[in-house]
Amino acid sequence: MTSIALFGAGGKMGCRLAKNLQGSRFDVRHVEVSEAGKARLQTELGLSTLPADAALEGADAVILAVPDTAIGKVAAGIADKLAAGTMLVILDAAAPFAGHLPNRDDLTYFVTHPCHPPIFNDETDPAAKRDFFGGVAAKQHIVSALMQGPEAHYALGEEIAKVIWAPVMRSHRITVEQMAMLEPGLSETLCASLLMVMRQAMDECVSRGVPKEAARDFLLGHMNVLGAVIFEETPGVFSDACNKAIEFGIPVLMKDDWKRIFNRDELTESIRRIT
Repeated sequence: MTSIALFGAGGKMGCRLAKNLQGSRFDVRHVEVSEAGKARLQTELGLSTLPADAALEGADAVILAVPDTAIGKVAAGIADKLAAGTMLVILDAAAPFAGHLPNRDDLTYFVTHPCHPPIFNDETDPAAKRDFFGGVAAKQHIVSALMQGPEAHYALGEEIAKVIWAPVMRSHRITVEQMAMLEPGLSETLCASLLMVMRQAMDECVSRGVPKEAARDFLLGHMNVLGAVIFEETPGVFSDACNKAIEFGIPVLMKDDWKRIFNRDELTESIRRIT
């Protein structure tokens, strides 16, 4: 049986992964340093923990379900206890892209991240409809990268990824740099920022007298139909008036060089700030 040491098992992310790993073919050893995390594992999932050294002994893979800021420290702390060929699974591209993983050519580094349940979906179960993060009831896509290690190891990494992020639809293979373009570049620097601006714009309408519920309903409804057309979920075209508003709006709202957020040096600086 393939053995996995799950570090940070009692945290918010760790508990999600531990729950999905239950009943899988993997022998999971749970590692958690905080008493609160240990209690959460026992109370919510009926799971006990092991000391790090015991969990790492003979482990085929190690999942680091710890914050980005702790990845480098935790990885460095266990590096000399990992046998050659061990797979280190990282749940975000930030630390790997920033060079925070140990310099061990004989280890496999596998990076994986969820896309989260898509806005346009076919979910009908109420629990799935309310599972916005994914990994519980709603189906989602995932991305993964084999940063280093034998090509044959990709299959195991993807298998682990499909279990911890389940239920999974499409599984995309990309590079670590491409994953960094997607996050923080596309998803956080761009998407989260623009969504925050949209919320601020809604609040501005409210401050100018529009009832909040009306403004929210109007904005979210238009996000749905406009997004469906823009992202080719449905065939359609915008009116001349809408196209003229877009033509005027983009240069007002966006700097001419906004796409530089995807340049490697910009991604490096963005990741430096969060790691």
